[in-house]
Order: sequence, then C-alpha cells, then structure tokens
Amino acid sequence: MIYKKLKSVLCVLSFTLLMGCGFYNFSGASTGTAETFQVNFFQNYADQSPGSTIEPGLDRDFTLALQDLITNLTSLNLTGNNGDLVYEGEIIEYRVSPMSATANQTAAQNRLTMGVKVRFFNTTKEDSDFEQRFSFFYDFPATQLLESVKSEAHEALFERLTQDIFNASLADW
Repeated sequence: MIYKKLKSVLCVLSFTLLMGCGFYNFSGASTGTAETFQVNFFQNYADQSPGSTIEPGLDRDFTLALQDLITNLTSLNLTGNNGDLVYEGEIIEYRVSPMSATANQTAAQNRLTMGVKVRFFNTTKEDSDFEQRFSFFYDFPATQLLESVKSEAHEALFERLTQDIFNASLADW
C-alpha cells in the first residue's frame, strides 16, 4: 500500500519536473514564437577600414560559426531564406596592432582585433530588431607570427563575437 502511494507521488513529481524543464533552456535564449533562423553571408569589408586587412575565408568561417552557435543553443531550424530571425552584416575590421613595447622599443605583444557590424531582424517581434557593432581582440606575443596563432585566435574571436551577438538578439535575462 505504501509502495503504491510512494510510486504515485514519484510519478507526479517526475512529471511535474519534466514539464517544468520544457519552459526553460540553459542558454537563456528567448525565441518567442520563432521557429526558423537564417544567417546571411557576412561579407569581408575589413580592407575598407584603415590598418585592416582581408583574411581569406574569414567571412565563411565566421558565418558558419554564428550558424553553429544558434543551432546548438536553440531549437530553431536553420533556413536559407524567409527565416523568422535574420542575421546579416559585414566584417568591418581585422587588424594586428602592437600593444606593449620592450626596453628596445620593439613590440612585446600584438593584438588581433576583429569587428563585425550586425543587423538582426525578428519577424515575430519587430521591436527587438537592431543594428550594432561587435568587436573583440586576441593578444599574442610579438615573437610569434599571426600565422602561428591564427587558428587559436579565430576560435577565441568567433566564440566571443558570436556569443555577444547571440546575447544581444536572444538572451532574455
């Protein structure tokens, strides 16, 4: 008799717990009624900014990184057109600059900075649309060439930039 009551109580508790999890996700994303998203190709216009250079493949890699993050953190489906949520923009900065000097007046540390301009459109909730610039940097020793740290640098830059874009568009804190 007690076993049946205990079993019933555990079933009710389990059901309640599972139902409660359906309304919360660990990313904090608030997608509302949106079901799809699209990330348009981020063209690389960094060479139009003084001191910046074009990095081949950066545009493709960044676009894919943003698509992957949104796919992994939400239940939205990626689409090629007519998405409920639309991300578009340009890479507007990609530059290496010296950050600190040694006693010999040479650079001790370099900084790779990447900046993107993003336009976000939410067709299900238009008051959440925005156009914003996002930027982040990666510091590395001046004794190393950018080529030797590029993979690690891009990973760090993409992680931070895509997370900032995600937070600006979908975080509901």
